[in-house]
Amino acid sequence: MNLIKSTSTFSLFVLLSRVLGYIRDFFIAIYLGSGPLADAFFVAFRIPNTFRRLFSEGTFNAAFVPSYSSELIKGKKYANSLANTIFNLLLLGLFITILIIEIFMPAFIKIIAPGFINDTEKLNIAIDLTRITFPFLFFISLASFFSAILNSHNKFAAAAAAPIILNILLIICLLCTENLNDNLVYYLSFAVTFAGFLQFIFLLIFVKKYFVIKINFNFKINKKVKNFFSKLLPSIFSSGVTQINILVGTIIASFQASAVSYLYYADRIYQINLAIAGIAIGTVILPNLSRHIKSNNSIKTIELQNKALELSLFLSLPASFALMFGSEQITSALFGYGSFDQMSVSNSAKALFYFSFGLPAFSLIKIFSTFLFARNDTNTPFKYSLISVILNIAISLTFFSKVGFIIIPIATTISSWFNGIILLVFVINKNYFEFNSNFINQIFKIIISNIIAISIFYFLINYLESSLNYANNYKFIFVVLIVFLTFISYIGVSIIIKAFKISDINLKY
Repeated sequence: MNLIKSTSTFSLFVLLSRVLGYIRDFFIAIYLGSGPLADAFFVAFRIPNTFRRLFSEGTFNAAFVPSYSSELIKGKKYANSLANTIFNLLLLGLFITILIIEIFMPAFIKIIAPGFINDTEKLNIAIDLTRITFPFLFFISLASFFSAILNSHNKFAAAAAAPIILNILLIICLLCTENLNDNLVYYLSFAVTFAGFLQFIFLLIFVKKYFVIKINFNFKINKKVKNFFSKLLPSIFSSGVTQINILVGTIIASFQASAVSYLYYADRIYQINLAIAGIAIGTVILPNLSRHIKSNNSIKTIELQNKALELSLFLSLPASFALMFGSEQITSALFGYGSFDQMSVSNSAKALFYFSFGLPAFSLIKIFSTFLFARNDTNTPFKYSLISVILNIAISLTFFSKVGFIIIPIATTISSWFNGIILLVFVINKNYFEFNSNFINQIFKIIISNIIAISIFYFLINYLESSLNYANNYKFIFVVLIVFLTFISYIGVSIIIKAFKISDINLKY
């Protein structure tokens, strides 16, 4: 496997999806802003979308890929047998789960958004919208199962491209139904579920080459299937700890008017980099890392782990610094139009500023967890993630009444760094990972590249200050120009001082 090329392919589609996701949210910000309808829709959308991220962004892979890859070595017949049993169990389990939650949706929403209880209208809208969007979870979870099979065969493009369908459908819906006022959120919710169905069909077409579905509920749950499901729940929690922390934040933020919306827009911005610097790399390295560990190839294992960690920091550090220094300007340029007023920009930018400190940690959690997932260890990341979530809740609840919603990104950042550091200590102490001789030298060069690039970014932000104020309708163009010039500078300096080596593009791991 070529790490950089495979990551680039995966990242290209993920980036396209995130850009379309931004366009989607741009129109949502214009038409809905950050009012009660927006809060209700974001709760309805965030619940299935959080589960989608938990299943599709590396989590399902973590439990499935090592087990499936082991069977694939024995032969396609064994791999298909395992895959079909898991598919049928998922099909049945998901149907029952969604049916139960649909019936008890009022109670479910009161748990997820307890702050809505005192606003009957907002609560009822959130219940109706979530009933419409929740079947999305059924289709997207099965689609994630197909993605895991494709990833096991080192086929990453289709799985990475699938979420584009959701964003395209929502953009079309927004453009065609913008004049429906309060009914717009209902059309958007129906579009979410339909997009889940289309993604399921899309991935089914690609997976047919490797897997043929045989629906049969008269299955036998053998030791291998039990082993998979025993790993699945811990992997969902540990690999998706950032999403769980955000969901926890949404629950707490529901007690403050518009806070759910502020956090949503901030989340959308930093997720663009996280998808590339953490999720993409973790997803791409898992199949080959599992094989290297299975074959006891320690040299290849250490080499791949170091390069993955280096690449993650290379991508996440400049984004983190840029969001720290330009949170207000970036938020304003991306969403500061229409109903999304200056106060909404300011509050979302504050959340983004504190999230930015945790961005490298969010990425590192994905990478270090993958090191353990490749060894069939999902329990250790689960335990550390559980501690991290408890820490996040404790900080948020302790200070929410004093400082409001802004404590949520602060708590998420603190708990994420705690999680990332203890994972690093664990993998080193267990001799699962060691820094090779070249790593420290490369990190030093990456830091130098970041200092130079962010200095340029900071200068441009201040030099073009008048062009980036809220009232300027062309501020988006100036922010894109600043980001592009900074990116070119960063890559250029990195190549000159060899923080990034062009020759690495062709290296296989």
